[in-house]
Amino acid sequence: MTETESIAYDVVVLGAGPVGENVADRARAAGLSTAVVESELVGGECSYWACMPSKALLRPAIARADARRVPGLSAAVQGPLDASAVLAHRDWFTSDWKDDGQLAWLDGIGADFHRGHGRLAGPRTVTVDGPDGERKVLTARHAVAVCTGTRALLPGLPGIDQVKPWTSREATSAHAVPGRLIVVGGGVVAAEMATAWQALGSRVTLLVRGKGLLPRMEPFAGELVAEALAEAGADVRTGTSVTAVSREGSTVVALTDTGDRVEADEILFATGRAPRTDDLGLETVGLEPGGWIEVDDSLRVVGSDWLYAVGDVNHRALLTHQGKYQARIAGAAIAARATGVPVLETDPWGAHSATADHASVPQCVFTDPEAAAVGLSLAEAEQAGHRVRAVDVDMASVAGAGLYADGYRGKARMVVDLDREIVLGLTLVGPGVGELIHSATVAVVGQVPVDRLWHAVPSYPTVSEVWLRLLEAYRDA
Repeated sequence: MTETESIAYDVVVLGAGPVGENVADRARAAGLSTAVVESELVGGECSYWACMPSKALLRPAIARADARRVPGLSAAVQGPLDASAVLAHRDWFTSDWKDDGQLAWLDGIGADFHRGHGRLAGPRTVTVDGPDGERKVLTARHAVAVCTGTRALLPGLPGIDQVKPWTSREATSAHAVPGRLIVVGGGVVAAEMATAWQALGSRVTLLVRGKGLLPRMEPFAGELVAEALAEAGADVRTGTSVTAVSREGSTVVALTDTGDRVEADEILFATGRAPRTDDLGLETVGLEPGGWIEVDDSLRVVGSDWLYAVGDVNHRALLTHQGKYQARIAGAAIAARATGVPVLETDPWGAHSATADHASVPQCVFTDPEAAAVGLSLAEAEQAGHRVRAVDVDMASVAGAGLYADGYRGKARMVVDLDREIVLGLTLVGPGVGELIHSATVAVVGQVPVDRLWHAVPSYPTVSEVWLRLLEAYRDA
């Protein structure tokens, strides 16, 4: 390994996913010289193995399902999906796993890019071991931002090393449809990938250790998604843990604690995420390698005046949109401190405080039906000590829902803080509800009083009229 002379920047960003890109963009917009370090593809997990490819796989499945619920159109869309066309379109969305366009974007904002594995080597110092065997030393005058994200977490099961299981990466980048697929897990990745591959022609068996799908949402969300998967042909088994796996020729075998033997062509483990912090040199700055990094609301590492941890690595909200939100906050805070702003705006809604990551996080699950939520569930609100009331509405009672899909099935729940008369959380399940969640996010983040929401009139006949039904149910309770 040959070492070059040290290169100084105002800001050094470790990780070039959406979070790192946004930190770099905000730092450059403030006039700070910025370096970005990445060992894989610029654009990160979201662009190549998560958000973009998964939604490219799911969109045809959901569009077909929606079309089949429209009288006059349903008969025209009864055939199977063209799997090869779907996979080719997925490849287009990932730029065939090439990052030329993302590199051009980094260059366009004026950030320097260094390809290689970056590690902290003491305060404000990063070493980059490049693919050519050259080591660069980067120093940061103001800040180093760790934006390295997470990786799939595999369980320590007997036989798992020999099976070569899918993780989220293989599930979103596979180039052939397996005839049979076992999906282990009950969270978002498991539910979405079961939906996608079942629609593409796999016979999916979903093995869920817990009581149901989507355990972090209201219970009815997972129940409705599981019902739809079963109706589509998937075998959904809850309360089932995998105890061992093996590969017999081309067949994967999973043994369960219920005594079942499940066979398939591939097996996907969607059983959690772990931070990519195990080989970052955290020990050189007094932090424990391999763990989540604790930060304050400006995303600065607790106990440091120069190190930031942004996105998944701080474990506040493992979602691309929330990571990008954090990146905008972190970039603003770094710039303010670098330019000597005497007092940062760190009040609950200040420019340098990621307050929305505490109790106002939105999420959409792109299953059929879609499930979307923001803020606190009823159980979370009660556990937090709030005095609340939940009101539920059958989405079929909304005129716009009946027009959207014949036999529309779905449910909405609004959780109201009775002391402050504001919405703490909203959960929606049903076709197309992902496009409704931002209005709920505005209401929750903005702490809009319920009596004021009453005057926000939804257009008729749209699915958004569910807001009126919820507010009526609350007032009439």
